[in-house]
Amino acid sequence: VQLVESGGGLVQPGGSLTLSCATSGFPLDKFAVGWFRQAPGKEREAVSCISSAGGSTYYLDSVKGRFTISRVIAENMVYLQMNNIKSEDAAVYYCAADRFAIAGAGYGCYHFETFGQGTLVTVSS
Repeated sequence: VQLVESGGGLVQPGGSLTLSCATSGFPLDKFAVGWFRQAPGKEREAVSCISSAGGSTYYLDSVKGRFTISRVIAENMVYLQMNNIKSEDAAVYYCAADRFAIAGAGYGCYHFETFGQGTLVTVSS
């Protein structure tokens, strides 16, 4: 399982970014995938995840209505569209995948074992 994130950078408050995760080594339609983030001095938290079947998604309360997770199975890609970015969204964002993860609305994102190297999102005016 390999995950390579890209798309991070410097963004102004209220701006938008799209994070991308190139996946390889596993069937994307058989794995749950998600995005986690870790800000300096804080623990890593689950931002969003999608079930292996793709029918259920979870969002952290603070990003609901602003972030959207998606996957394109044919391209082996996972995305996180981030809109109306706030200063508290600044963090290193990690893509994650696991065949046996628990993921989706009402469940959260648990038991993800594989993470990418991360991409940094900096929020500043």
